[in-house]
Amino acid sequence: MATLICGSLAYDTIMVFPDRFKHHILPEQIHMLSISFLVPEMRREFGGCAGNIAYTLQLLGDEPLIMATAGSDFGPYAGRLDALGIRRDGIRELPEQFTGQCFVTTDLDDNQINAFHPGAMGYSHYNRVNEIAAPIDLAIVSPDGKQGMQEHCAQLAAAGIPFIFDPGQGLPMFSGDELLAMIVQADYLSLNDYEAELVVRKTGLTLDALALQVKALIVTLGADGAHIYADGARHDIPAVPTAAVVDPTGCGDAFRAGLLYGLRRGWDWPTTGRLASLLGSIKIAERGAQNHTFSREMLASQFQAAFGYALP
Repeated sequence: MATLICGSLAYDTIMVFPDRFKHHILPEQIHMLSISFLVPEMRREFGGCAGNIAYTLQLLGDEPLIMATAGSDFGPYAGRLDALGIRRDGIRELPEQFTGQCFVTTDLDDNQINAFHPGAMGYSHYNRVNEIAAPIDLAIVSPDGKQGMQEHCAQLAAAGIPFIFDPGQGLPMFSGDELLAMIVQADYLSLNDYEAELVVRKTGLTLDALALQVKALIVTLGADGAHIYADGARHDIPAVPTAAVVDPTGCGDAFRAGLLYGLRRGWDWPTTGRLASLLGSIKIAERGAQNHTFSREMLASQFQAAFGYALP
C-alpha cells in the first residue's frame, strides 16, 4: 500500500545578494522601482510540497506516490526521483508548460524577494485519484493548483481514503466557504499558527470548532513545537533543539511526512507529533528542502535522546 502525495513539484532557484536591499532601494522612489542585483552565489534546489514530503517519507522507508503535474523541463527532477527510488507513475508531464519555478533573492539580512511561476501546477486538476492504479491507504492534499486541491479532496472523500488537508501557502486562494468544504471532507487538518489564524478569520470558526470538523487538527508553532487537537484533548508537542538553524525551507514538509508515517502505523498522537517535530529539526540544519538525510538508527537515537522513550 502506498501513501498518495497530492501537491506541487518545483525547482527553487536561490540567489544570494552579498549586500542589503535597503542600501539600494530608495523608499521615496518605490513608485518607479527599476533595480538590478548582482548575485554571484546561486544554487538550484529540487522542491515543491509533494516532492519534499515524498523525499522524507522515502528516507523513513515508506512508499510515497506523488500525484502532481510537471512541465517540459522535468527531466532532471525525474532522474532524481528515479535515483531515490520514488515512484512517479502518478506524475503527469505537460510538454507545453514549465514545471513550477520559484526564484528567490536573499540579502545579508535574510530579507527575500521572491517570484513564483506555477506553470504546470495550474493544471493539477488533470490528475484524478481514481486513475491511480496502486492501492492507497492514506493521502495528503498539500499546496497545489486551486481546482486540483478542491477536486482531489472531493475525490479522496468519495473513495473513502483518509487524508490530511494541508492548504499551506495555497490558503489565500480560497474563501471561507471553500475552505470549510474541503475541511469537512478531510480526516485531518494541518496548519501553521499563522495559517490557523487565517482559517479562523475566513471561516468564522474557532480552533476548537475547527477541531470538531476533523479527527485531528494539527497546528505547528515553529520553535515552540506544535499543538494537536484530537479525541477531545490538546497534545502539546515540544520542538527539538538543533545545533544549527541553517534553512527553514521545507521544514513543514518534513513535519508532514512524520505525520503521515505515524498515521499509517496507528501510532498515538504524542508519538506521531514527536517524530514529525524531530524530522523538522533534522531538516532545518541543512540547506534546501531535500538535502537532509538520516538512518533508522540515527533517527531512533535522536528520538530517544529528545523524548526519553524509544521510537516504535
